[in-house]
Order: sequence, then C-alpha cells, then structure tokens
Amino acid sequence: MTGHIEGRLAFLKTELKITDVQESKWIVFADAVRANAKAMMGMRDDMMQVRVVALPVRLERIEKAMALCQESLRTIKASVESLYASFSDEQKRAADQLMVSPMGLF
Repeated sequence: MTGHIEGRLAFLKTELKITDVQESKWIVFADAVRANAKAMMGMRDDMMQVRVVALPVRLERIEKAMALCQESLRTIKASVESLYASFSDEQKRAADQLMVSPMGLF
C-alpha cells in the first residue's frame, strides 16, 4: 500500500502542477496522507490477527477504527484546506476532480 500511496502522491503533485511556493504546504499534505496510510495499515493488521472474537471485542475494535478514521480525516482536511487555498483556479478544478476517488480520498 505504501508504494501505491507514493505513486498516487507523485501523480497528484504532477497533475496539480505544485509550484515551488506551494511545496511546503504540499509536504504537510503528503505527510498527512502517508501517516494516514500507515495508521490504516496498522489498524487493518490488528483487526486481521484474530478473526473470531467475541461481539463486544469486535465492536470495540470497530469503534477504535472509526475514531482513527475520523482523526485521520481531520488531519488531512486541515492540510488540504491550507494547500487548496494556495491553488490557482486551474489547480482547484484539477483538485476537485482528482483528489477524491470513488474509493475515498486520494
């Protein structure tokens, strides 16, 4: 998954035509995406270790996963807001089309 994330980030950076002035904001965004991917993989690995667990334990794991997703979304949203504000109209149109896929963000 990490390779996929790096490839996706490289694609987005090229397609969005990130400028030197925007580079620092891009780095914050890219780091947030990487951290999100790492956290999600860790969560997935934890959930896959034991397939059959008692219902209360399973619900607790789901609750933790949802909380992690929400926190990751907040972090990425903050970095996107700053980056997006620096975009030209052309970059905004591209971001609106490219940065959300049918499978989720980025």
